[in-house]
Amino acid sequence: MHFEFLIEDISGKNLLEILIPQIIDNTIHSYRVISYKGIGSIPKNLKTSKDASKKALLNQLPRLLAGYGRTYQYNQSENVVIVVCDLDDKDEESFLLELNDVLKSCNPAPQASFCLAIEEIEAWLLGDLNAIKKVYPKAKDSVLSNYKNDSICGTWELLADAIVAGGAKKLKQLGFHETGLQKSNWAINICPYMDVNNNKSPSFNKFKETLEAYCER
Repeated sequence: MHFEFLIEDISGKNLLEILIPQIIDNTIHSYRVISYKGIGSIPKNLKTSKDASKKALLNQLPRLLAGYGRTYQYNQSENVVIVVCDLDDKDEESFLLELNDVLKSCNPAPQASFCLAIEEIEAWLLGDLNAIKKVYPKAKDSVLSNYKNDSICGTWELLADAIVAGGAKKLKQLGFHETGLQKSNWAINICPYMDVNNNKSPSFNKFKETLEAYCER
């Protein structure tokens, strides 16, 4: 099986590049991870804008899935597109319906699955507190112990409050670029220590089970 992973930003790409080989046998299966400039929004009437400034994942999704459908139409069973994005504050059921509507609009449609990180991709890191503590031994237990897995709580901010001097407030003062850099560093630093078979994030486990199901076909 060949997997094409579409993810909304570089920190998510860093995370997937480390975790995917822990889930699938990459001596048998192949994969590629492509990151975009934010999540964006699904365009009205499913018509992808030609505006070069709109390079966010969802803005490009109708065009991307249609392109994969044409590319893989004769070997669908050997290729799959996995779209990974944050749920943020959206309604999960409604958002999945919107995403599947985009897929259904493609003719031919590729084999594809949508995997949502709830609330944000940092929830997958917070699903393994042991890994966080190995990298950041001074992480604040008072913050981590109050976290409920996959809760809508300002996930990246909570992780920042636990491991960054000055917390999320400090990062926000430093700006978007510094926040993105720190998120990438968290993924790069923590993921090598994560146990993919013992993660407490339900959305991570759904992602893992999705990959395993395709590999077993």
